Amino acid sequence: MKLPSLNVLGQPLEACSTDPVTGFFRDGCCNTGPMDRGLHTVCALMTAEFLALSKYLGNDLSTPRPEYGFKGLKPGDQWCLCASRFLQAHEEGAAPKVRLSATHQATLVVVPLDVLQTHAAD
Repeated sequence: MKLPSLNVLGQPLEACSTDPVTGFFRDGCCNTGPMDRGLHTVCALMTAEFLALSKYLGNDLSTPRPEYGFKGLKPGDQWCLCASRFLQAHEEGAAPKVRLSATHQATLVVVPLDVLQTHAAD
């Protein structure tokens, strides 16, 4: 079950990435629903700095995991991040750019719109 697919600007949610395929539902969008406890709703453009921070914090997104069909992320890839991890990266000064048009409105429960706009890529 998914929540309505609207972005943080109140418009229809755009796709984040299909290469690599992202999203809690692996539908290419940062959709969310009751099963998504991590709130994977922020469409972010990966940077080396953010990937290093995420790895340091225990979520290695850059190392391939073929057993899960995961090629590993590299700078420039787009990925649906957990809202709380994005906010943490913002507070650490390592937040990636975000695509507001592809970031789900549920993010606003955790991350204020002005913080997202500070890092907007679109």
